[in-house]
Amino acid sequence: MPMSVSPCLFLTCDPGCPFIIEYGSLCNFRQSVRENRLALAIFDLDHTLLSDDSDHAWGQYLADRELVDPAVHQHRNDHFYEQYKAGTLDIHAYLRFALQPLLDYPLQHMLAERERFLAERIEPLISQKSRDLIQKHRDQGDHLLIITATNGFITYPIAERLGIADIIAPHPEVIDGQYTGEIVGVPSFQDGKVTRLNAWLEEHQQSMDGAWFYSDSRNDLPLLRLVDHPVAVNPDSTLEAEARQYGWPIISLRDD
Repeated sequence: MPMSVSPCLFLTCDPGCPFIIEYGSLCNFRQSVRENRLALAIFDLDHTLLSDDSDHAWGQYLADRELVDPAVHQHRNDHFYEQYKAGTLDIHAYLRFALQPLLDYPLQHMLAERERFLAERIEPLISQKSRDLIQKHRDQGDHLLIITATNGFITYPIAERLGIADIIAPHPEVIDGQYTGEIVGVPSFQDGKVTRLNAWLEEHQQSMDGAWFYSDSRNDLPLLRLVDHPVAVNPDSTLEAEARQYGWPIISLRDD
């Protein structure tokens, strides 16, 4: 019977993990990073470490490259994005939409498109302020972790480019070496970020003591309310109101 791949990337780097081969080098990357027991520094990705939304940008890229029907895909992509900003996104419906192109083209073709996307659309979104904040926590010896609702096909290589070895993201399912269009386990979105983080903490024997979490979005309030050091980054109106109510720092990581 076909075997469904477990979400092992960045949760364990067991050499026997039956994960698609393209991510094998990232396991080596994670193993090369010094482990420590100091505070967690947790980062949202889109509109936090990045100055825009990588998920929405990927959909726009696919439309611009005419790898999907431009009008139909862009309309649906924008619709889901507005739902996300309003806090009403059906994450499972969105992930099926976002992962569908991986079923429509050979893997090597999509990997090449992803590399072009990262170079053209993602690199310009990484500000020097974001790099400086990451380095600040690294210099303090903190354990760096990205947690994002954007699927791993897009975000795993972004984490690598940022020099952050650990990432929690919706993990695309692979059966017999092929993407299925589904994800494995709980998507790391809203309360799902807390669920996935708790599993990660148990796996890595880490704790939330002294943890930082940086985010821009109302969707991350469940996790922001749990950490010792919540920080609002260019927040939406809902998050800004909560940050002001509870005295959380509000910062910008944009290079103005």
